Parts: sequence; C-alpha cells; structure tokens
Amino acid sequence: MKFLPTAIDGAFIVEVEPWVDERGLFARTFCAETFAAQGLVSSYPQCSVSVNNSRGTLRGMHYQIAPQAEAKLVRATRGSVFDVAVDLRPDSPSYLQWASVELSAERRNAFAIPEGCAHGFLTLEHGCELIYHLSSNYAPDLARGVRWDDPLFAIDWPFAPVVIGERDATYPSYVRR
Repeated sequence: MKFLPTAIDGAFIVEVEPWVDERGLFARTFCAETFAAQGLVSSYPQCSVSVNNSRGTLRGMHYQIAPQAEAKLVRATRGSVFDVAVDLRPDSPSYLQWASVELSAERRNAFAIPEGCAHGFLTLEHGCELIYHLSSNYAPDLARGVRWDDPLFAIDWPFAPVVIGERDATYPSYVRR
C-alpha cells in the first residue's frame, strides 16, 4: 500500500499495489500493522455502507465529537465519488483546510481521515456504493454536521449537488474556535 499525504495533517490517500497474473488481481486494502506504522488508526469496530442511486448525490459534512470522535477509512466499492474532509481541529496545523480525492471502485483507493475532521462526498455517477470503516461506534447524540457549501471552507466541488437530504441541506455554518 502507498500512503499519500494530503493538505490535512494526518489524512492520507491510500493506494493499493496490486499483484496481477493470469488469475486476475490481488491486493491488500488494509493491514493493521502497516496502518499503525504510518501513525493511522488500526482498529475499526464498526463498518457501514452507503448506497447512492443518483449522480450528484451529496452526503455531508458529518463528524462525531468526543468522547466518540471517529477516524474513518472510506472506500468506493461501486462507482466513483468526490470525497472531502475538512479539518475542524483548532490545534491542528491544517485547521479549516480541506482535502479531496476521487475514490473509485476501479482504482480501489481509500481515504484515511483522522478524528476531528468533517467528511462528505458527491457521487460522480449513478449507482455508487461506499464502505466506511469507523474507529468508534455511531453515537447519535454526538453526531454533528456543518454546511457542505460553507464559505469558510470554500470547498471546490466539481458541480452542484442534485440530491441532498434535508438534514445535510440544513446544517449550520461552522463557528471558528
């Protein structure tokens, strides 16, 4: 696996290094020892799936606060998405910066996002599916969100969303700390 740093301190694009032969392809997508050596979370007690029917579906920007803040490892298993993280950690050198990656089932890449970052994505085609590995169990009372189009972040989305849930559409702007 290759770990490519992003603009966010502690966030990495994870690329697989496939072995290809007459049978097809094989690649490691996760190794606890390798992730820990990189300084990343290496234990994920919860895994979730997100299925999105339409191109232009936006989900985000979500995060969970302490004591159950979540690190995430996100991978597209069908289709492709514009995946984004925003650093909301006031003590971070990359506070309020954002990073993005195009995740695709074809590339088999992933986005490792540290605790304290908001996360969201925009589907680039119909029929996208994402797998989330989460470092903490979902706690509805600790779940939070911020506007996907907050001018403070100035995320350069590839196009305007077509489908967005009411909760995501009505998140407040972020208040700088």
